[in-house]
Amino acid sequence: MAAAEDTKKDADAKATKAEKEDPKAENGDAKDDKKAADAAKKPQVEDDVIKKIVAGVGIPLDIGARVQCKWRDGQMYPVRVIERRAGPKGKEAQEEYEYYVHYEQFNRRLDTWVTIAEMDLGTAEQDEPGKKRKHEDAHDEEHAEFDPNALREHEEVTKVRNILKVELGRHEMDTWYFSPFPPEYTACKKLFFCEFTLNFFKRKEQLQRHLRKTEMYHPPGDEIYRNESRGKTTAFFEIDGKKEKIFCQNLCYLAKLFLDHKTLYYDVDLFLFYVLCEVDERGYHIVGYFSKEKCSEEGYNLACILTLPPYQRKGYGSFLIAMSYEISRREGKVGTPERPLSDLGQVSYRSFWCREVLQVLHAHKGSISVKDISGATGFQERDIASALQSLNLLKYWKGQHIISATPKIIEEHMRSFDSKRQIAVNQGWFNTQWQPPTFAPPPKPMRGGANRQ
Repeated sequence: MAAAEDTKKDADAKATKAEKEDPKAENGDAKDDKKAADAAKKPQVEDDVIKKIVAGVGIPLDIGARVQCKWRDGQMYPVRVIERRAGPKGKEAQEEYEYYVHYEQFNRRLDTWVTIAEMDLGTAEQDEPGKKRKHEDAHDEEHAEFDPNALREHEEVTKVRNILKVELGRHEMDTWYFSPFPPEYTACKKLFFCEFTLNFFKRKEQLQRHLRKTEMYHPPGDEIYRNESRGKTTAFFEIDGKKEKIFCQNLCYLAKLFLDHKTLYYDVDLFLFYVLCEVDERGYHIVGYFSKEKCSEEGYNLACILTLPPYQRKGYGSFLIAMSYEISRREGKVGTPERPLSDLGQVSYRSFWCREVLQVLHAHKGSISVKDISGATGFQERDIASALQSLNLLKYWKGQHIISATPKIIEEHMRSFDSKRQIAVNQGWFNTQWQPPTFAPPPKPMRGGANRQ
């Protein structure tokens, strides 16, 4: 309690100082928001620009142009120009244009702004009008739920990151993707989030004034799990999207900056959110979360999952997945994540499935079936089969699939997994009064569209 009071006193002092330095800030916030919203509503049309020939190439480069561009490792890679903008001296300074480019060999989260100084203009080529490239109609597993037209429409809307950085507590993070923040925030390159309430602001002074008023230093909802090990305390909260709509919507805004296709914006009522926090004397600091439908006809036990960048590669992603299955087991169900999985999600789940299946095989003596493993793990059988196939432990014999694994092979596979970062789910750390909530499925529409009363 004393620590919380000290935290509030610090916030009060910072906020008071900020208000003295900027006494009109409070009154100016609403005006600034209105101006930004009005500007966002106006279509951004670029007038014709005068081309200048540099190294035999007309600049500024056209949107859609392809060129070799330097990457962080100093090597040159092919990029496609997604967007362009004039520099400080305007459109007549063609050399100062900036280009938002997509590195064609990398994921969209690595798209970034560059200048012609980082390009090899000798490799530039423009798209011919009406000509399609093979990759434009390529259909990968990550985008399986989109038809080509829907995918192109999605990428057109979200092609340029609108928020480049966010500050959350002690961490400043570079964002990965576009997120549909309200119009008044579209001109902001950096947003400041309250790490306790997830309210977001355009200026640090606004955040400090908010911290002066807030008395909540943890997420809303119920704390269902607390872990004290490895010198750290972590807590797990269950939050009903219908009861805590604003917090959950803000969580989705934040998550969308690091997730491409799968996330919720306003439709949070039908979902539960499970938020993982690290706990110290300052309060509860959000590490990551997953969401799940309250009633999933497909048997999904997870809709979206995210570990924030500062906490990645510490075992938290695997722990979130483990908790989703533990909740399913307590519900008496087998579960599976909603498809499609992102590239990072696919890697995380495949690793988790393989490790858990190997542990079951290692502990079991004698023959065992995929159905038996499903009963022990809570995994759907198709996910177990996928894991076994990736480990080359599933064989086809006499018209059926069988598990073929010797103890030596199992031990060799188990050594390949890094167990140091694993965070196990401990049954004794659950809140003894907590039980997974149950919800009645929504009524099915009757013929003609009317609902049964």
